[in-house]
This record gives sequence, structure tokens and C-alpha cells, in this order.
Amino acid sequence: HVPTSHANVRLFSAEKAGEEPVWWFGGGFDLTPFYPFLEDVRHWHRSARALCEPFGGDERYQAHKRWCDEYFFLKHRNEPRGVGGLFFDDHGADGKVDFDAAFAMTRSVGDAFLPAYTPIIERRRDTPYGERERDFQAYRRGRYVEFNLVYDRGTLFGLQSGGRTESILMSLPPRVRWEYAYAPEPGSDEARLQQYLVPRDWI
Repeated sequence: HVPTSHANVRLFSAEKAGEEPVWWFGGGFDLTPFYPFLEDVRHWHRSARALCEPFGGDERYQAHKRWCDEYFFLKHRNEPRGVGGLFFDDHGADGKVDFDAAFAMTRSVGDAFLPAYTPIIERRRDTPYGERERDFQAYRRGRYVEFNLVYDRGTLFGLQSGGRTESILMSLPPRVRWEYAYAPEPGSDEARLQQYLVPRDWI
């Protein structure tokens, strides 16, 4: 009942002799529930919007939310990986914002992650579960694996550039399963997830 969450912040700097370095920031966080709760998703997106407030307010939040919805999307399934959050890349590369301002926004993502995620963990961690819920969690984790191995730019870059395979694949869940032509029982808790796998204004 505790959703999977992903967070990442990064700085890239490319240097060439005799030229000014080229740098950019990227990052974000997103939420992938198995058994979703509206109050959790609203809290998550309110936290995301609040961290964007000093850096462009709702316009910044909407842009990074849309980018997240589009990026964490499984085209072969025609569904989002989860309920979204924030995603951005190349921040500062266009020269429209200085390094300190770009870093401040990126740091705010890192600073906001635990206050966004911890209350959800605390609300859901003691919810009773059985094998049915564990099986569904493992089945839905398959979507996470599919995204990381097929679409995630960081995973693909790491594998293609000869990085440490074990380190790159540490983001994958330890228990996962697939089931042919699975369909949840209508009206079940498992079926309820589909109502959440549609990008929308959660706030």
C-alpha cells in the first residue's frame, strides 16, 4: 500500500579546452501507487507545486508536471507509469537562468522529496495485506521495469556507455512478475488503480 517513488537531481557540465563550460540541471520526482488514495496523490502534487512557487509558481509546476506525465509514459501500454509529479532537464542550458538560480530550483526538488513522500509512507505502512496484494504489487512493478529498460534515458545511457551494470540496474525492483492478459476483477481494489492512470489536475 506504500507507493513506489522515484527522485533524481543532477548536474551535468561539459568542458572543452579554451571554451566556457556548458552546464545544465535536471531532475524531479514521481509517484507510482499500486493501491492509490486520493489524499496521497493530492498531497504529492501540492508538495510539487509548493516547491515550484519561488521559481515561476503554477506555470513552472504545470510545465514540469506535463513533462513528467509525458516522460513517464509507456507507449506500448498506452498508460502512465504512475500519477506523475515533476520532471525537467536541460535547466540552465539556454542561458536564461544563472547557475545559482538553476541550482536553487534543483535543490528545492531534493529538499521537498521527503516532506512529500514520508507522510504517505506513515499513512500506509501499517495497512494489512496478503498474497493477493503482494502479487498485484509485483505485477504492477513490471510496468516500472518495462519503463526503465525500454525508455529511461539514464538507464539506456548507462548501459550503452559501458557503465557498471549492477549499479545501473539497482533501480529495478527485487520482486516482479508478468501475467498474460491480466484483467482485474471489476469493482476490485486492483481495478480502482486504472482510474488514477490518467494525467489530470490532481490539485
